[in-house]
This record gives sequence, C-alpha cells and structure tokens, in this order.
Amino acid sequence: MKIQGKTEYKATSNACKLCSPLGASLVFRGIENCVPLLHGSQGCSTYIRRYLISHFNEPVDIASSNFTEETAVFGGAANLKLAMDNIIEQYHPDLIGVATTCLSETIGDDVPLILRDYIRDNRNGDNTAIVPVSTPSYSGTHIDGFHGAVRATVDAIAEKKNRAGMNINIFPGMMSPADHRHLKEILSDFGVGYHMLPDYSQTLDGPMWSEYQKIQEGGTPIKQIASMGDASASIEIGRILSETKSAGKLLAERFEVPCHNLGLPIGIKETDAFFDAVSTITGKPMPEKYSEERGRLVDAYVDGHKYVFEARAVLYGEEDLVVGLASFLSEIGVIPVLCASGGKSGHLKGKLCQVVDEFDAKGIEVLDGVDLVEIGDVAKEISPDFFIGSSKGYKIAREMSKPLIRIGFPIHDRMGGARIVHIGYRGAQQLFDIISNTILAARQDASPVGYAYM
Repeated sequence: MKIQGKTEYKATSNACKLCSPLGASLVFRGIENCVPLLHGSQGCSTYIRRYLISHFNEPVDIASSNFTEETAVFGGAANLKLAMDNIIEQYHPDLIGVATTCLSETIGDDVPLILRDYIRDNRNGDNTAIVPVSTPSYSGTHIDGFHGAVRATVDAIAEKKNRAGMNINIFPGMMSPADHRHLKEILSDFGVGYHMLPDYSQTLDGPMWSEYQKIQEGGTPIKQIASMGDASASIEIGRILSETKSAGKLLAERFEVPCHNLGLPIGIKETDAFFDAVSTITGKPMPEKYSEERGRLVDAYVDGHKYVFEARAVLYGEEDLVVGLASFLSEIGVIPVLCASGGKSGHLKGKLCQVVDEFDAKGIEVLDGVDLVEIGDVAKEISPDFFIGSSKGYKIAREMSKPLIRIGFPIHDRMGGARIVHIGYRGAQQLFDIISNTILAARQDASPVGYAYM
C-alpha cells in the first residue's frame, strides 16, 4: 500500500531470509563451551532452536531472558541478569554470547551497560567471558547477525601479545559443518596453524553420545580467538562480506593483521583463488592431492558439459552463497537466469557481474530484498529447468513441476543438510554430479521412451 504516493509497504510471505539472532546463535554454537543467550521473549529462542535442530539434527540449547508483558514495559535488566546467573550455575560455560531480539531493541535496553553492571557486581564469579551483539531482525538478516557476532567476539577477545609462529585466521562465513571440516583438512595439509571462527563442525554434526552433554564438545577455543591479533594473516570468505565492517578488517586496523577477502570457494575459479591465497601466505605450493582433485573435476566438466550446457537455473539464498553458486554454474555452462536473495546489501548485482562471464548478454535477472513468493512469480515467467536453494523453495518448485536441488540453509525436508560439501574442488565435484544427474533425470522422466543410457 502507498501512503501519500511516496512509501510502499508490503507483507512478506515465505521469507527468503531468517532472523538476525539465528545467525548470531549459530556463531556462538561454534565456540568452545559457549552458550547463546537471547535477550527477549521465549518464542524467539524456541523458533531458532526449531530451525537449527531440524537442519542439523542435533540438540541445540539457546537460553532466553524470557520477556513478559511487564518486562516489555519496565525493561529487561533484571531478567537478563537472572538468566546469566542461571546459565553460569547450570552450564558453567567459558563464554556466554548475548544476542538481542526485536523486542529488547525496540524498548531500548542498553545491553552492554547492563552486562557491565553485572560484571562489576561480580555476579559472574567464575569469570565467564560475555560477548554482547546487537541483532534486531528488523534491520538485517541471519547473515548480518552471523557476521555481527563474529566481529563482536573478535572485538571483545582478540589481543596481540607477539606470539611466535605462523597462523592464519579463517572467517569462513555461514558454511556447513562438512565445509568447515574440509577447510581444516586443507589448512592441515598445508602444514599451517589456523584459528577458525566459528567452527561448528563437531558441535552441530558430532558423533553419537554415550551420555548427554549439556554443551557439545568442539568449537573454536577462546584462547585461539585471543591469539588472532598475532596471526600472520586473515582470510575472510564472502564477496558481500568484503564490503562490510568485518572481523578481518577490525584485526587489520587494530593489530595490522593483513586481511585477504575472497569469494566463497565454489567451483574451479573461486577455489583456485583460495588456494592461491593460502600459498601466498604460507609460501607453500598446493598439496598434490588437491591438484589431482582439480584435474578430476576438469575431466568431469568435459564429460558432462553436453548435459548441463545452457540449462537454466533459478538460484536463491544468502547473498554470498548466491554469488558463489552463480560463479560455479556459469563456469559449467548453466545459466543462472534468476539470482535472488532476501538480503539487501545493495552489492548483489555488482558482485554477480564480477563472477559471471558475459553477465549482461545472458539476460540474468537479479532480485534482492525479496521473498519466495516474489521469486516464484518471476520464475514462472522465465521457465527454468531447475531450482537451487534451500527447502523453503519447495512449494514453488512443486507448483512448477521443476526439480529442486537443496543446498544452503535451511534444509528441513531431507537428511544430511549438515553434511553437504559446497566448497573446494571436492565440493564442486559433488555439486556438478548432483546438477548433471538432476538434469538427466528430468529429461529421462519426460522422455516418451524413458531411455536407459545417456
């Protein structure tokens, strides 16, 4: 609706984004012995737990300061302090990550001041570290909350003590636990030390327990975060992230740690850039096993090119994921005819132009700040061959009788979302096979003879 012909308002249906505290909670779940605490109503933490549990299939505890009507009127300081007391007594964490919600932000609670008073009163008697981050969902997405929590953690904990040795800070962005494991494998094969924040490769995709753990094992140790000021360099992954006030930039400004900003390493081109950066920092060549993985990937591209060439895809999700996947799809010959995101950084189209060859000639449509209803309306006009994105796009794909390749977050209607490898030559190989077989299956099912050979 329009008011005085100037401002247009619209309702959101099936949002192509999630709330900011969710992203912050995911980061805090990737820090060793850390408990996320949402300053707001109980419903916020319940909603976020539901989303994380259904994707990762792991127990996820997220505390809440449990706002009531009275708290909303008179402020939540007492609730927040009581929540801190209860967490420390029951969980004995090394760190509590405090993320705000829309309600606490709207009433104007000064969370940093409340926590300073709490620490001054020595109520955290075991010296539990506390990291607050402002995450109102009305001014951002889950990705904004994610990167905000990373920066806030580095801001609060990182220091410089002139420690010796080669170490790289890795800020991977919102990847899968399997991606985190692959990143760590690559860096270990280079023989270099690293500090990765966050690291939920085990806390959100760990082995079966013999006994219940209040806080899952794993995560980035706090002492590693403290050491980030002495690192040889930082690598930040995400072309959109490179335009923000990030943790890597903070370390560069405060401690003069060089920061390398890279795109999400999906496909050959962006993965080459990642390996080149690590080689430049360490002075070491790419390990042979990754050269072999790259060679097998190139061979697969050649073998499958005739099946995927000029297929048309609708791509949606977090902005950095969309840019990374668009780069990959472009290099295998698939045209990402629609690239869409609920994020609205203002940089999506510009970054897509950098990674997709002949962008303008391909007639690619870019939508940002949209929901999946709007994405579906445009998709129906351009008739794609398949969709690629989270489970939230299933309704559109079903209505159009098009296959959906599930990727990113959230994946609620299939197993294994936490174990999808998106990055590196290995991840590209898996994605290429999935896309190729999806296209082949659709053509096979539509064939009047149902052919049995490619």
